[in-house]
Amino acid sequence: MTKMVTRVLALVFVLAPLAAGAEDVEQGRGLVDMYCSDCHAVGAEGTSPLAQAPPFRELYLRYDVAFLSEALVEGIVTAHPEMPEFEFDPEQAEAIVRYLKSLEPAAQ
Repeated sequence: MTKMVTRVLALVFVLAPLAAGAEDVEQGRGLVDMYCSDCHAVGAEGTSPLAQAPPFRELYLRYDVAFLSEALVEGIVTAHPEMPEFEFDPEQAEAIVRYLKSLEPAAQ
């Protein structure tokens, strides 16, 4: 292989996971917009429509959101009855977690 082809392939291997991660973040944003935004503030700003529903940008203060993936797959159940139970497939759960991680201050 020529040096140029080798460099291009190396760049593809470096950037491909980053692009996949960005797609996951966008997929996660779409999922939380669809399923969660009736009650939660799901973006970087704004207040939650339901006062007791925490804004998603603050979830990292309560939990390590990386550990929410399993609960998203098995079905999140909370102590308050207004929260419906949602179940996502593993890829959706990972996308949601990536989106939640993107809202954390260190990620911005």
